[in-house]
Amino acid sequence: MTRLRFSTVQEVFDALPTLRDDMVAGPTNEAPVTYLQRLGGSGTPEDGIAFCAYVLGRREAVWWACQSVRLLLPDAAEFKGLQAAEAWVREPEEEQRLTALACATGGDRRCPTTWLALAAGWSGGNIARLGHGTVMAAPHYTAKAVRVAILSALSRVVARERATCLRQCLDGGVRLMQAS
Repeated sequence: MTRLRFSTVQEVFDALPTLRDDMVAGPTNEAPVTYLQRLGGSGTPEDGIAFCAYVLGRREAVWWACQSVRLLLPDAAEFKGLQAAEAWVREPEEEQRLTALACATGGDRRCPTTWLALAAGWSGGNIARLGHGTVMAAPHYTAKAVRVAILSALSRVVARERATCLRQCLDGGVRLMQAS
């Protein structure tokens, strides 16, 4: 997988301005890993989910989201959206992306695994339905779908376990960022 694309948090916010819509915390000149770790201990740790979704490359973000949803919803492995997203991560080719997009298009948007498939399907290329012209995926679409997938899965976790589960997701994001 690719190296981390940004050396400061400010660079992330500058490159992907829609991040401001998905977070309460603002940009700093910190290193992304340091910032993510600080967000995890803040009053709005969910900001860490959004930040990680944006700072990682699309493939890495989808992989992290798949692992997080598996952690949060152990029965998610049987859902086609998760399978389609993981197939795209393993083989990030156009055929796999289109399969994930088709799976998501017919999926239930209330289901976190549908958002995983959307994250992979929106990773690039034409996202319009067949016969509806060309609509290119915007750079932030995958990050937004990753964020929704994880936060919607987190909302299904028993309240007393939510903070621990959120911490585990963020720790996974930190590990992935450090490995990049």
